[in-house]
Amino acid sequence: MSQRITDMLGIDLPLLAFSHCRDVVVAVTNAGGFGVLGSDVDFSGDLARYIPDAQFDFVNSVLAAHGIAPLLPTDLDQAMRVDEQHGRDLLEVAMAHPISLIASALGVPPSYMIEAGKARGVPVAALVGAKEHAMRQVAAGVDIIVAQGSEAGGHTGEVGTMVLVPEVVAAVSGASDIPVLAAGGIVTGSQMAAAIALGAAGVWTGSVWLTTEEAETHPVTRDKLVAASSRDTVRSKSRTGKFSRQLVSDWTLAWGDPQSPAALPMPLQSVLSEPAMARVEQQAALGNAAARSLASYFVGQGVGLMNRVRPARDVVLEMAEDFASAMERVASFMD
Repeated sequence: MSQRITDMLGIDLPLLAFSHCRDVVVAVTNAGGFGVLGSDVDFSGDLARYIPDAQFDFVNSVLAAHGIAPLLPTDLDQAMRVDEQHGRDLLEVAMAHPISLIASALGVPPSYMIEAGKARGVPVAALVGAKEHAMRQVAAGVDIIVAQGSEAGGHTGEVGTMVLVPEVVAAVSGASDIPVLAAGGIVTGSQMAAAIALGAAGVWTGSVWLTTEEAETHPVTRDKLVAASSRDTVRSKSRTGKFSRQLVSDWTLAWGDPQSPAALPMPLQSVLSEPAMARVEQQAALGNAAARSLASYFVGQGVGLMNRVRPARDVVLEMAEDFASAMERVASFMD
């Protein structure tokens, strides 16, 4: 097995875990994997004035139908920014700490990120959903490619992991020696072994950490994730304006109705949806069953295998054991 990722990042297991929760990141890292702390780039508070009445009224009609008070225009005001200087400031904050990796989830990382990474010896990773995207990342100078299949939670393309990973590996290996991580629906050690067999140097995971004890997942949403099957997710623009895989709910169904208005382009859809979903979670926690039917979150098709709540450390150890067993099974075919 290639040791490029484990050597590059100084880890025991080629398992990277993306989470917005620092406790998950710490637990995974202490257990031998590599935790990646997620940080969203914020949006300008002035964007609220660009929300059309049709979409604003539609959201309020959905909320009203579920016994939730409507949003006010002031609920959309957010003290957020998307300018380049803000991005540079966030990068400086990250680089001020002893980090070992920085990653870009959407598009080619800005040149200042790649330059800062090379100057400070910090590898830069980038997520892609197509071979063409991977080649642009290689040309830009990134150090690690994360090939994320359609099964993944969050923003995804249309190509499944089983096809995308070897396609990206073949394309990248012909142009460079950049390691490729597999992502998309991976929640078990046997899937990690399959990714290695496909040519990946390791795996990038996200959804599996949402049902850990340390996760920031809202309890109502976590319960729905634990009960969900692999068929209970959908790629929808209803949350961000770009296709992202999330748990099916009355929210995604409402926006998927042919009579609904079109989702707004990114970042406007998030300016509208996030305060609405925050209100949904609040009401669901208070016992509003109708609000619970609206609750949703970004999650991949691997949710069908995430059927219990457990510590993040236990997830890492179980994946490691399952990975070892799977590799032994593969090796037995060579005897």
